[in-house]
Amino acid sequence: MAERAEPLPARAGWPMLAAVRRLAAMPLRDPFAFAGVLIYGLFVVVALFADQIAPVDPLEILFTEAGKLAANVAPSADFPLGTTNLGRDIYSQLVHGTRSALAVGLSAAVIVATVGTVVGLVAGYFGGTVDAVLMRIADMALSLPFLPFVIVMTGFLGASTSNIVMAVALLLWPNSARVIRSQVLTLRERAYVEAARVTGASPWRILFVHIAPNILPLSFVYAAIAIGWAIITEASVSFLGFGDPDSVSWGMMLQDAFASQALSRGQYAWFVPPGLCIILVVVAGFFISRGYEEVFMPRLRGR
Repeated sequence: MAERAEPLPARAGWPMLAAVRRLAAMPLRDPFAFAGVLIYGLFVVVALFADQIAPVDPLEILFTEAGKLAANVAPSADFPLGTTNLGRDIYSQLVHGTRSALAVGLSAAVIVATVGTVVGLVAGYFGGTVDAVLMRIADMALSLPFLPFVIVMTGFLGASTSNIVMAVALLLWPNSARVIRSQVLTLRERAYVEAARVTGASPWRILFVHIAPNILPLSFVYAAIAIGWAIITEASVSFLGFGDPDSVSWGMMLQDAFASQALSRGQYAWFVPPGLCIILVVVAGFFISRGYEEVFMPRLRGR
């Protein structure tokens, strides 16, 4: 069995700060985590300054100087990635698509990590009926087919970014909850937890002050993975025509390129860049999760 990292003992003050500092310092020690954080940081900068980076509105229909529709224009200095069949700037759509991707990914990651952490803590610490009920709910969520569930939910509730995030979060939280629960089952038997019980600490204080800081790295790993899953799901749903029609996303770009037969015309600048962006975001999540593995498996450091 892989060696586990030693838990963070409860100190004077708020132990969660020590766990946060430990997480923040990890990318500086691991090249995988550093690469993942760097990729995410690049996309965040692009999303924040999309209005300044993109030359025109992504949904604006452009015309040439002669007054003709600027449709299917090849990449040039004016249009770095060319234009769509409707005369829209592909580069501007790619830049603004970063906002939609991060909005979906980060929102889903926060919900997945929060719900999964709380459920895992409560189920693992209290056990008994509480554990059985919560884990059966998790089993039911895991039994549902992922992409069909998201499509059906967005079809009934409406095609919007918030509904996609809700659907993704409903099916992803059980993965983190079950793993965190198994970790809590071991941590609740540690000497420092028993000492806290003896001193009269309430169960909720033990959970969120003494145990939670030790499973925070695990929650962070699942949050990083959830970002990639959410972005892939949004792109898949948008490609199938169930995405938010009012927002520009990488999935919508791929759907438009497919419907316009961009591949057969050799218009690779239309669908290759958004596809590469999706791949980069998913790979960044994998790099971060790989880098943070050593928090729980120190033996990996020497491999």
